[in-house]
Amino acid sequence: MSFSKRYLLVFIHIGSSRIWVSRATAHPNGEWVAQQVRNMCMVFGEDGISAAHLIHDRDTKFTKQFDGIFESDGLEVIKLPYRSPNLNAFCERVVQTIKFEALDYFVVFGEDHLNHIVSEFVEYYNTLRPHQGLGNVPLSGTVPEQQSATVDPDEIVCKEWLGGVLKHYERKAA
Repeated sequence: MSFSKRYLLVFIHIGSSRIWVSRATAHPNGEWVAQQVRNMCMVFGEDGISAAHLIHDRDTKFTKQFDGIFESDGLEVIKLPYRSPNLNAFCERVVQTIKFEALDYFVVFGEDHLNHIVSEFVEYYNTLRPHQGLGNVPLSGTVPEQQSATVDPDEIVCKEWLGGVLKHYERKAA
């Protein structure tokens, strides 16, 4: 039985807290990273998300081509000092959240399975997961109305992701 590492590229837009995670690869290189950047820019562009800065570490996969894609869009590229993960704490925390809230519950059976788990988590994270930094409001901005203390269990609907690992409860539509 052989095990191999898979790599993902994670972006977080600090202003909106939205995340984007690439599909997995066993062999990340400069060309793969550049393509993931193009994919992320298309998705964030369609969602109307813009940025002024890109912060990244000094991994050799972040090539001049990588930086050039962002600079051509008018972003300032900021490279972190060597061995300074605390200066990129937002992204480090998102990676930890993906691990703790999703990946730790599974034995991953291949690249497609990993991609499925991560994409389901990203959808949940960007739509329904409450964010403490935003007053426990989901990124969708929908805040539950004040309800009475008594709740009829027949009025509650549970939405599940990843086989029930992630759950969201809400009242049935009237």
